[in-house]
Amino acid sequence: MFLGADLARAQNNPSYYTFLVASGFLCDPGDSATCPAAVRSADGDSYEMSGAGTFDSQSKSVTAAGAFAHKSPNGTLLETGVWIASELISFNSYGIDPDALMSGGRAFSHLPFRPKRLPISLGPVPTGGLAVFRIRLLPISGATKTAVLQVNCALGDVPRERSVEGIRLTFQSNGPEFPEELAGRVMFLSMRPEVTTPARTPTQEPAPDSAVPPSSERQKPVM
Repeated sequence: MFLGADLARAQNNPSYYTFLVASGFLCDPGDSATCPAAVRSADGDSYEMSGAGTFDSQSKSVTAAGAFAHKSPNGTLLETGVWIASELISFNSYGIDPDALMSGGRAFSHLPFRPKRLPISLGPVPTGGLAVFRIRLLPISGATKTAVLQVNCALGDVPRERSVEGIRLTFQSNGPEFPEELAGRVMFLSMRPEVTTPARTPTQEPAPDSAVPPSSERQKPVM
């Protein structure tokens, strides 16, 4: 739903991104390394998250949501619910990875909607970066919690300290931190400006037949 929404707006707005967190075509069936995205605290608790959304890096507007599960160190499910993004705090783009533009590459290997012959400028382009969101976690039972969610896509010119793809989670009001990425594939999709095709100069049309004088009015050759 998020991928299909506002596509026309994104084509004309290079600051507009769609992003996936361990969901959609990023997930390989039965592969826990791709989905869900998992992060762990120093005490061994973990959060598993998935979701999707869109944001504008200039206006800082964001629309995103997903699901989460909180587990104890031994894997016992402690809490489950949904999360909703309330604010884009920042976005740092790492740029486009040239290898990701190949239809057979890692980034596009799961894209069912990208024809192989479609010009790159007309489709969504995988872009690396680090997005920081303020989110609300709404458990099935219990109080709502506020946290900062970091989403890191390791494509493009990736800083060494952010070479591991995944998420990090920090709860506000001196809450626990979950700084260790365990698993999960994430991706940002941006729209490159379309290449403008130069207008073709119209070919001059021949004069219509009506412009040619009738045979009776043509000048007769001098004998």
